[in-house]
Amino acid sequence: MKHFLFFLSLVNVIFGFSQQDKTITICPDCNVKTVREGIKMASDFDTLLIKKGTYKEFNILIDKPLTLLGEDFPVIDGEDKGEIIRIASDNVTVDGLFIINVGTSYTSDYAAIRVVKSENYLIQNVVLEKLFFGIYLEKSNNGKVYHNKIIGDAQDEYNSGNGIQLWYSHNVEVDRNIIQGVRDGIYLEFSDHVTINNNTSANNLRYGLHFMFSNDDVYTNNVFENNGAGVAVMFSKRIKMIGNTFHKNWGTAAFGMLLKEINDAEISGNTFEENTIGINIEGSNRIEYKNNDFIKNGWAVKVLGACYTNTFTKNNFLYNSFDISYNGKLNDNVFNQNYWSDYTGYDLDKNGVGDVPYRPVKLFSYIVNQTPETIVLLRSLFMDIIDFSEKVSPVFTPDNLLDANPLMKKSL
Repeated sequence: MKHFLFFLSLVNVIFGFSQQDKTITICPDCNVKTVREGIKMASDFDTLLIKKGTYKEFNILIDKPLTLLGEDFPVIDGEDKGEIIRIASDNVTVDGLFIINVGTSYTSDYAAIRVVKSENYLIQNVVLEKLFFGIYLEKSNNGKVYHNKIIGDAQDEYNSGNGIQLWYSHNVEVDRNIIQGVRDGIYLEFSDHVTINNNTSANNLRYGLHFMFSNDDVYTNNVFENNGAGVAVMFSKRIKMIGNTFHKNWGTAAFGMLLKEINDAEISGNTFEENTIGINIEGSNRIEYKNNDFIKNGWAVKVLGACYTNTFTKNNFLYNSFDISYNGKLNDNVFNQNYWSDYTGYDLDKNGVGDVPYRPVKLFSYIVNQTPETIVLLRSLFMDIIDFSEKVSPVFTPDNLLDANPLMKKSL
């Protein structure tokens, strides 16, 4: 046996086979001084260990399976000249780099890191600053974007890009990233089976999360705070949004979440707090809303039309100016066993369910929809009187839009 192992070792030496991929060290004082030079020298599956320092490079092409590993966050400075790193190979890892000064262009979407038609990639522990686009995934599947920090300084939408963008990219995990100061924090288009978990997307110009034509995606435990208009979910099917926080998305056209042409989705366990509109819904059907908290929003839920066979169950509506806003008289959506802080009914049999149905749509919300300037009368006695009269005898609001089993205590 010993002779056989010795023979294998001898064969490896003679024919140049390696039992272990090699590591190429890059530093200002090393034989290899640039990342581009290291990639050129490397063989498949080698590791480039990039030591602390500043490397003024851009248009770095990774065209073979490699690991780029930074030590003490070396700086890759693109000097505003263009794209910085482009991955065009399967099985590439970028880990522990500090990338700054991506070029700005009105004809090309320059990115700090772009992945093109690649599989099995990992981008993690990367810090991006002074960027146009941050991480851009283009027709690249089965990858992971993990634990990165993306800090932009965007001032206007027309000359800024998105933090993490997916285009025709499937089976991707976007997990534990911090994104702020860009146009859209996370943007998806034509990207299916994507999981977006545990991210914080805050202080962005437009949306914390924006996706279109993307099906079977799951979003859990993310925080979307103080963005221009919260989260936009458009033209997609079978979406699950669970355990997310939508907080302080204020403005004349702002919302926690916009749903437009969304079907067969689940929205559960989320918190919508201090938004102009918690959820703005249009043309969205067969959605299950359950166990969500709507707290101190202007409108908790605003239904604009063409929304059918949706169910609202065991949600908590707490101290919103308007719980439900509706712009029509037809309704086939179901509200059942929700808690409403404005409910003044009673529970004689002590079963935890109110004996009197609750009508969540106020006449005043209907008036404000028609004439927004009347919002100044929100706290007036006159508005309380006409809201009460509408509850007693609905004329303008759907007469069957009610919660027949309102909860007496908050749903847990």
